[in-house]
Amino acid sequence: MGRAIVIIPTYNEAHNIGRLMERVLALPKRIDMLIVDDGSPDGTADIVKELKDKYPERIHLIERGSKRGLGTAYVSGFRFALSHGYEFVCEMDADFSHNPDDLPFLVEPVERGEADVAIGSRYCRGISIVNWPLSRLILSFAANMYARFITGLPVKDTTAGFKCIHEKVLQKIDLQEIKSNGYAFQIEIHYRAWKAGFRLKEVSIIFREREEGVSKMSKSIVREAIWRVWALKFRSMFGKL
Repeated sequence: MGRAIVIIPTYNEAHNIGRLMERVLALPKRIDMLIVDDGSPDGTADIVKELKDKYPERIHLIERGSKRGLGTAYVSGFRFALSHGYEFVCEMDADFSHNPDDLPFLVEPVERGEADVAIGSRYCRGISIVNWPLSRLILSFAANMYARFITGLPVKDTTAGFKCIHEKVLQKIDLQEIKSNGYAFQIEIHYRAWKAGFRLKEVSIIFREREEGVSKMSKSIVREAIWRVWALKFRSMFGKL
């Protein structure tokens, strides 16, 4: 089977990144790691480098000098994965909100040819979220309903950031055209893959609020998601996607 890699964007995740990497390294299924760090002042990249010295074939690091956002981090990671021959490309947060033990369950449906994109979904079997305040849960659920209504996406968790993507999807999508940089990036990836004819499959996961560090959610990220779904819809209607 082809090789798998998980891309993990980081900014000030020193409390989490070492433990997370050890968990991925210990998985029974080999999944390599690419950390894309946006100049974290807390020494996140230094922790990555220490483990990279021990596992040079399994751990990769892209250091960027400033905080440039989630979307551009993943696009950089996608380009790295494609240029290094990875067939299965995963996304995961660095804060343990995604359980690293679930990674193989996302890779397997894509390996078996059951899907081109396997999405770790918080909403495909009710609501599978632990320790979120009610206000954020309502915001997330409403945002997903809004995105589905506008775009027609056939998935319940349009903003999911835990997934496995087959390389052929990333080869087909024009990565230079991806404009979203916050959580709207996830909607855009799902939408572009779906409109290109690829199969999306949701895999139920349990999402947990981070225990260490600070959430990256902001009002600007919410605003971007609100208008970006309309931009995607209109571009698709006029054949510009």
